[in-house]
Amino acid sequence: MKLKLCRFATSMALAGVLAAGTGAIAATPQEAEQLKTTLTPLGGERAGNADGSIPAWDGGYTQPIPGFENGGKRPDPFADEKPLYSITAANVGQYADKLSDGVKAMFAKYPDTYRIDVYPTHRTAAAPQWVYDNTYANATRAKLVEGPAGLMPEGAYGGIPFPIPQSGAEVMWNHLLHWRGEAWHFDIHGVLGTASGNHVLTVDGRGDQQMPYYFKEGSLEDFKGEYWMIRMINAGPPIRAGEAITGRLNLNDEKSQSWVYLTGQRRVRKLPQACCDTPTPATAGVMSFDELEVFSGRIDRYNWKLVGKKEMIVPYNSNRTLVPASDSDVLGEHHMNPDHVRWELHRVWVVDAELASGKRHLAPKARYYVDEDSWNAVLGDRWDAKGQLWKTMFQLPIVMPDLPATTGLTFGFNDLVSGAWYVNLLFNEKAEQYKIMPRYDDTVFTPSAMAGEGIR
Repeated sequence: MKLKLCRFATSMALAGVLAAGTGAIAATPQEAEQLKTTLTPLGGERAGNADGSIPAWDGGYTQPIPGFENGGKRPDPFADEKPLYSITAANVGQYADKLSDGVKAMFAKYPDTYRIDVYPTHRTAAAPQWVYDNTYANATRAKLVEGPAGLMPEGAYGGIPFPIPQSGAEVMWNHLLHWRGEAWHFDIHGVLGTASGNHVLTVDGRGDQQMPYYFKEGSLEDFKGEYWMIRMINAGPPIRAGEAITGRLNLNDEKSQSWVYLTGQRRVRKLPQACCDTPTPATAGVMSFDELEVFSGRIDRYNWKLVGKKEMIVPYNSNRTLVPASDSDVLGEHHMNPDHVRWELHRVWVVDAELASGKRHLAPKARYYVDEDSWNAVLGDRWDAKGQLWKTMFQLPIVMPDLPATTGLTFGFNDLVSGAWYVNLLFNEKAEQYKIMPRYDDTVFTPSAMAGEGIR
């Protein structure tokens, strides 16, 4: 696999840092200036590729989508476009160098139904100017430091922490801290697909999330490390109605906290291990905590290697997934319905993960693909302890010019061994799809608030 290598080390010492997955050196002021010239304000390459199949970035997609109102169903701004070509099991070999191992395995496992429709590439990623300004400041002030829970950013706030990344761990933190707004509300379904082709509703929930890391009126000096807050309450299925989960994630994961409310016990319990390969209650235990949004785990579980940057065919600008009125329209028998998933050619950072010494995990090896423009992890593959390709994970970025942002919503995985699969954040049967909200009061994300709302 021919990769375009990322920024080379200027010394053997820095080369050693890169290989180890740490990044103790911030960008120089001269390098940071690239964010105003050859790089986008968030760190992608402004230029297109040689043959023009990836266009130059021209500011992203910021024009309002006609008919959209905050909280309503999100239209597809590219609804009139037709695929440039389709990839099937019959011609997948022609595109093998631009497909992940997991995607190629899907063609092998489901040759009669799996298909990828590749559309024109649109570089829609954008953010407010204050996020660009913070990203520029982060470039020279942020660095990775060794914390109690592994490598963590220091000196970063309100923007991409490492827009000129020097290590795999930095790329993964860029994903964890990518721009998606300050606060938002959503109503969703989660559905398990069985190996026999059945669909089982696991979650019918409403959620509230916010990122204190991106409070516009905040500052690096005031930021205390809590970067992510979530509260989710289930209305169904009936066996799970009234259950709830609240989480507060910290850059130092030793300080992260999560609680669940269980209706059968009528009490709130603190989760002792809301991390890594522990099953998450938000998906009825179908996904582990660090599989959410392709990756949402602790950095210390793995040694991270920045393989390089590569042109890949990945899910992108897939507002078309949100348009059908029924979940069943976007769910196939063994995978997402290809008619309602948009793929494009983009440059992505490729990051390998190998289990760190002294750590345990059901997946000792993984590979992640992180979009250069938005820093969304769009695809990920995991290998099991036997060395066989086990799971392939996906996240479908959509265009939200009202923020503006391009960020992942619907996500899930296919188990290549068992044949089961799972999709979360299905919005099709809901009236609201990612409603941008004013900043929530901090008390919303507390166990006491959850207990008051979780009782059925």
